[in-house]
Amino acid sequence: MTVNLSTVDGLATITLARPSAHNALDVETKVAFLDAVTTVADDASVRAVLITAEGKNFCVGQDLGEHVKSLQADPSTAMETVDVHYNPLIRALAGITVPIVVAVSGACVGAGFGIALAGDIRVAGERTSFATAFTGIALGADSGLSHHLVSKLGASRAAGLMMLGDKVTAAQALNWGLVHRVVDDAEVLATATELANRLAHGPTQAFIDVKSLINASDDGLDAALDRELASQRRLGQTADHAAAVSAFLAKEKPVFTGH
Repeated sequence: MTVNLSTVDGLATITLARPSAHNALDVETKVAFLDAVTTVADDASVRAVLITAEGKNFCVGQDLGEHVKSLQADPSTAMETVDVHYNPLIRALAGITVPIVVAVSGACVGAGFGIALAGDIRVAGERTSFATAFTGIALGADSGLSHHLVSKLGASRAAGLMMLGDKVTAAQALNWGLVHRVVDDAEVLATATELANRLAHGPTQAFIDVKSLINASDDGLDAALDRELASQRRLGQTADHAAAVSAFLAKEKPVFTGH
């Protein structure tokens, strides 16, 4: 298997498992990744998701050996993998309503970068580097990079990364807000897992609404105020809110059920 999925106590962990190829994305891996994401999205028991990878590198993007074979077979259809695999994968990730934590080590390139940016919270190792890489082989972008980079960095920095292909160090990524935390490389998975478990045992409905509010933040202040009002009205009637208020009054730690 090139992608592994496990779900334990509300936390679904999706692991890229092709370390000998630096988790390059061949057809088998892309199909398996989409299957895992779809399974997670349909599982009502999942309250948080962790995406990680085996080996030294998170993901170096498209498997270029496979791409060369596609070009040799028929250049006119070689890029159909974007429509068949990458777009459905990024849309499926975007459709997951619960929080997604991504543990990123080593190289995170091309479509791998796009996958990482499709998460909500990223934890990177000190030697992690990010790059778009597409223009280096005379291509533009896919996997949502043009959207996510502009929304997170602005048009000028996004253009620099996408046109020049410069690598972004973990320190730069933290400074620019692309990652939530940078830790020692040996601590990436443990740190990301701890954060993901915190989310999996937290007020799930509140996290879902926060994620929705953030993703719609470009709509302007008035729309945000209206959405916040609707959210607070809904969340104010949840069991988790009532339990948290009772725990506060009793000076106890709340236990969230996700309802």
